[in-house]
Amino acid sequence: MKILIKNGRVVDPASQTDDQLDVLIDNGIISEINKNINTKAQKSIDATDLVVAPGFIDMHVHLREPGQENKETIRTGTRAAAKGGFTSIACMPNTSPVNDNLGVTDFIVSEAQKNAAVNVFPIAAVTKGLKGEELTDMADLTKAGAIAFSDDGQPVFNSEVMRRALEYSKLIGTLIIDHCEDKALSRDGVMHEGRYSYRLDLKGIPSSSEEIMVSRNILLSEKTDVPIHIAHLSVMGAAALIRNAKRKKIKVTAEVTPHHLLLEDASLKNYDTNLKMKPPLRSRSDVKAMVKAMRDGIIDVIATDHAPHTPDEKAVEFDQAPFGVIGMETAVSLILDRFVHTQTITLSRFIEMISLNPARILGLKNKGRIAAGTDGDLTLLDLNKDIIVDVNTFESKSRNCPFDRWKLRGYPVKTIVKGNVVYPFDE
Repeated sequence: MKILIKNGRVVDPASQTDDQLDVLIDNGIISEINKNINTKAQKSIDATDLVVAPGFIDMHVHLREPGQENKETIRTGTRAAAKGGFTSIACMPNTSPVNDNLGVTDFIVSEAQKNAAVNVFPIAAVTKGLKGEELTDMADLTKAGAIAFSDDGQPVFNSEVMRRALEYSKLIGTLIIDHCEDKALSRDGVMHEGRYSYRLDLKGIPSSSEEIMVSRNILLSEKTDVPIHIAHLSVMGAAALIRNAKRKKIKVTAEVTPHHLLLEDASLKNYDTNLKMKPPLRSRSDVKAMVKAMRDGIIDVIATDHAPHTPDEKAVEFDQAPFGVIGMETAVSLILDRFVHTQTITLSRFIEMISLNPARILGLKNKGRIAAGTDGDLTLLDLNKDIIVDVNTFESKSRNCPFDRWKLRGYPVKTIVKGNVVYPFDE
């Protein structure tokens, strides 16, 4: 089947393209990018006044299946991804049971083949049971379909275990992603440690909890000469450490979430549990540092850390509520409205962070680019479409979103996976 996208503004950071072009997809693969392509196609899309971008990739998502289907499933999570403009997502291993064995990895791959609206790439656990003690069989898990390894909400606290994980990942050509938290420092903290935690009488999580582990990981990456990816960066000091590491050519990459770019700890004054996540919302200075690091190229990726919870779980006292917010259906509009339209970053830089760089870091060789021979995954954007975020219209099963009722400009209007329009759903 051929699908022809006509007259769109093709923005492809990999080739530094920003031009009005047509794109032809043949049997799921991009076959031609050119002006005025004249060929018969089973489907033609008029992309006049739309941006045609390489398919967006969210490399930090929680799909909750298996075991927590009351929060999210592969079907509902991938429909949320498609609506949010994502053609591929990487799902974290803190399922129940944990994705630390072939049975769970095989289950996710199989269910995705049957029920997913977009490409699903499992991230398996670094250690068995996420306990930080014994490495999983990373080679077998990679063969089963795992594209990276992380203990997700748990740091690999033991430095010797992390060193061995990095060395093993080099042998098999995979990636380690670490949640950077010194649990001895964070303990029972529920928000950022600072004047607002004292004012609200809530236990704080200090910046040093993240900074210490980021520093440790940079040192291990340097000593082993192995790449490491830092999940959801949130504090100024950690961004400075990564900036310095990149100057020294150490193989470290990092991601940031929209909520850590836009919200701060002062927002917690009403004890809204939809603002409770880990890492927590940080200070205004930290938020400014995240934006600067994004603009300067120190942060490589925008990822959502989409973490669904049921309304009942969140409808408790702040101390008792689970950490996590959802984000796949709001991320693109938030960044377009608050950072692209304000010229904080260019459109090309945004697409680089949400498509090209995730593909490069995860080793997805045929994604993140618009080029002949690459996968026919595209995201079409209307930069001027106004929306009001309404959690009651979400495809996700969960509603724990901190951006409900925000008015935003810019929206993904079509999501194409392997040459098939997967959003809007009725096409």
